[in-house]
Amino acid sequence: MTESAVVSAVERLRRPALAAGGVGIVLCVLGAFVDTRQFFHSYLFACVFWAGVALGSMAVLMLRYITGGAWGVPIRRPLESATRTLPVVALFFVPLLFGLKTLYEWARPEDVARDPILQHKSLYLNVPFFVSRGILYLAAWLLLAYFLNRWSAEQDRSPSPELNRRLQLLSSGGLVAYGLTITFWSIDWILSLEPHWYSTMYGVLLIAGQSLSGLAFVTVVTVLLARYEPLASFFSPEQRHDLGKLIFAFVMFWAYVAFSQYLIIWAGNLPEEIPWYLKRLQGGWGWFGLALIVLHFALPFLVLLPADADRNPRILAGIAVLIVLMRAVDLYWLIQPAFSPGHFVVHWLDFAAVIGLGGIWLAVFLWQLVQRPLLPLNDPEFPEALAHAEH
Repeated sequence: MTESAVVSAVERLRRPALAAGGVGIVLCVLGAFVDTRQFFHSYLFACVFWAGVALGSMAVLMLRYITGGAWGVPIRRPLESATRTLPVVALFFVPLLFGLKTLYEWARPEDVARDPILQHKSLYLNVPFFVSRGILYLAAWLLLAYFLNRWSAEQDRSPSPELNRRLQLLSSGGLVAYGLTITFWSIDWILSLEPHWYSTMYGVLLIAGQSLSGLAFVTVVTVLLARYEPLASFFSPEQRHDLGKLIFAFVMFWAYVAFSQYLIIWAGNLPEEIPWYLKRLQGGWGWFGLALIVLHFALPFLVLLPADADRNPRILAGIAVLIVLMRAVDLYWLIQPAFSPGHFVVHWLDFAAVIGLGGIWLAVFLWQLVQRPLLPLNDPEFPEALAHAEH
C-alpha cells in the first residue's frame, strides 16, 4: 500500500494554504497599523477558533484511547497531526499579550479603580496572574501532546500492550486536565471580555464546541484522503457510519449545553445575567443565533438521523464542513458582541485574521500529516477495523 499519491495531494494543498496564510498575515499587520483596536478584536476570534480545532482534536484522540473501538483507527493520524500544531497555536497567542488592555477592561487600572465588581475580581483578573495561568495551560497541553505522539511513534516501531496501556492511562488523566484547563482558559480569554457576567456552564460549552470542531475537521480530512490508498480500501461505510453518529452525538451534546445555559438564565431573569443574551439577540446579532439553531443543530440533526445517511462520504463530509464553519460562527457570536453590543458588524480584518492564521495552521497540519504512515498498523484495534473494511 503506497502513500505517494497522498503525499502529492497533501503537497498540492499545503502550498496554497501557506500562500493564503501569508497574505492574511500581511493584511493583519497592515490592519494593526490602520485600526489597532479592531485588529485585536479580530485576531482574538481567529486564535480561539484555530486553537479550538487543535485542542478539540486532542480531546477526541484521548477519548478514543479510553473507549477503544475501530472507529478511531482511520482518524487517529489526522488527530495526532492536529495535536502537533499546538506549538504554532502557542505562537499565535503571543501578539494578544500586547493587546490585553485593549481587549479587557479588567486589565485597565483606570477602569478597575471606578468599578467595585472589577476590584472584587482583581485577585483573579490581573495581568500577571492571567499570563501565568496561560503559560500553565499551554505547558499542560504541550506535555499531553508530546507523550501522546511519542508513545504512538514507539507503538509504530514495536507493538506492545504496555504502550497501549500507557496511552490509556495518560488519556484518562489527560481528559481531566483538559476539562479543567479549558474551563479556566475559556473564562480567562472569552468570558472575561464581559467580567460582570458569569456562567457555570461556559467551560462545558467550550469543551463541547472544541470537541465537535476537532472531530468534524478530521472527518473532512479523512474523507478526502480516502480517495487514495491506503485509506481508499480501508475506510469502510461502517467506519463512516461510526464517525457520523459520533458527530451526531456531539451536536446533541453541544445543543443541550447551549440550551441549558439559556434556559437557566431565562428562568432566573436576573439583571446581572440577561444583558449577555440581550447583546446577542439585538441589533442584527439575533440572526447569528437563529443560524446556530438551524445550521449548527437542526440541519445536522435531521441529515444524520437516518441510519444510512452518514455512510455516504459526500453527505458526511458536507455536514462536517458545515459544522466547522458553524463553529466559527458560534465563536464569533460569543466574542464579537462584547465589543459592539446591540450593533451587528463584520470587519474585513475578521476574515483576514481567520484566513491568515488558518492558512499557517493548515500548512503545518498538512506537513505533519505526511510525517507518519496514515494507518497505525500496530494499533490494537487495527484488525477489527480491517475486518470492517474487508466486509
